[in-house]
Amino acid sequence: MTIRRFSAAVFAATLLTPGLAACDSTGAGEAGASASPTVSGSAAPGSASPGTADAKQALLNSTNEIRNGNFRFTMTGVGTTAEGQVHQPSQSAQIKLSIGEASSDVSMKLDLVHLKPDSWVKLDLGGQAAKLPGVQGLNLGKYQHLDQSRIKGNRNLGFDFEKVDPAGSEVLTQGVTEVRQTGEGAYAGTIDVSKAAEAGSLNAELIKALGQQAQSVPFTAKLDPQGRLSELVVQIPAAGQNKAQDIRITYADYGAATAAQRPPADQVVEAPSELYNLFN
Repeated sequence: MTIRRFSAAVFAATLLTPGLAACDSTGAGEAGASASPTVSGSAAPGSASPGTADAKQALLNSTNEIRNGNFRFTMTGVGTTAEGQVHQPSQSAQIKLSIGEASSDVSMKLDLVHLKPDSWVKLDLGGQAAKLPGVQGLNLGKYQHLDQSRIKGNRNLGFDFEKVDPAGSEVLTQGVTEVRQTGEGAYAGTIDVSKAAEAGSLNAELIKALGQQAQSVPFTAKLDPQGRLSELVVQIPAAGQNKAQDIRITYADYGAATAAQRPPADQVVEAPSELYNLFN
């Protein structure tokens, strides 16, 4: 996978808490590759009714504005929440990630700030995670300035301003296999998520565990009055040791996000080798 904003942070948390990070995205390989079913609403003659084709196109078009890189977003799954903003005009982004609760056995919080050409991360660990060997050298609670030469091409701590969507909703909508309009700006259908390992909202292991179910996963979507995606809910069924779960992605403030702020100088330290090792 190419650099996929904040996904590596989730991956690091997954190393500490297997099964907790529903939104993990390691991006390893072509997970769940399979024969592609016919996509309802495609241009193939007779493949769908005009209404279905229109619904499919509306969903595809709904992600266009995301590419402009000026929005706020949230993403939630089992035990995982993320929220942030992308502000392409200032070449900045900020993403806050939480895995587990402070009262749980293991929890992790990250605050990632990117303001080109600099990046920082603040890491907080709770429960047993705070007692793991080596974490004492991680400067917990401080913004750790990242050496760009050490995170270049690193999907864990980097941010790619050429691919600005942390959730990968464009990839997800391209995998829609069936869709119908259920109301004003409301849609429902199925997605072949076996093609969506590149989406930051799904992880390759989860897709693999779904097996054949990955080819027809239910979803709902909402578009704002301007036809832009405002909510996408992917309803992941139970598979293996994974419980059924909803992965919910929202977008707001298109064209009106704010620039990320540089952390206060008195809260900044240089990141130690232990931090890079954790996220590699």
